[in-house]
Amino acid sequence: MSSSSTTSPASPSATPRDPQHRPAQQRSAGTDLALIAVFAAFCAVMSVMPAIPVGPLAVPITLQTLAVYLTGLVLGGRRGGLAVLLYVVVGVAGLPIFSGFRGGPGVLAGPSAGYIIGFAVAGLCTGLLAYAALRRARTNRSRLIGLFVAALLGGFVVCRLTGIPGMSINGGLSLRDAFFADVVYWPGDLIKCAAAALVAAAVHRAFPRLAGSR
Repeated sequence: MSSSSTTSPASPSATPRDPQHRPAQQRSAGTDLALIAVFAAFCAVMSVMPAIPVGPLAVPITLQTLAVYLTGLVLGGRRGGLAVLLYVVVGVAGLPIFSGFRGGPGVLAGPSAGYIIGFAVAGLCTGLLAYAALRRARTNRSRLIGLFVAALLGGFVVCRLTGIPGMSINGGLSLRDAFFADVVYWPGDLIKCAAAALVAAAVHRAFPRLAGSR
């Protein structure tokens, strides 16, 4: 008799936990979706800003890569990769959000196709490396260096690995000529890596919880 009376109140006390946790999980998912949408729009805006065509195939210098690097550094691998992928998918589907207000499947037949395909991969890889670096960083300097290395390896290098073959295939260049055509973009892209790292470091200092649970 006494044992049953002491255990009966225990069952109601466990039930309120689920309703209390669900709103937090829903808010987290809602925040993630909002961040993905906002950064996809950010990539689109940066892409349609005035561009400078250079090289034998007139592939333009744009702020696309800066947006991709920054998206990965700020959002991390999963969210950053999804944000850039959303941007790429919407552009290939037809919305004119690539350089020169271009859009549609035809962009995949142009010399920039390799870079466009590589953007989502670069966003994912940059984010994964960035959040790994943030978990290990103990000082502001180490955080900044880690973010720069993440942008360099996950963004700059990945874009080269996809962009150069794409320029060779769609532009009718040998891989050697495509490589040297791509070198023209290196100084600007390295500056973008540094700029993205500086901005992302400031964002993570201001909002430490952004990467805390990822």
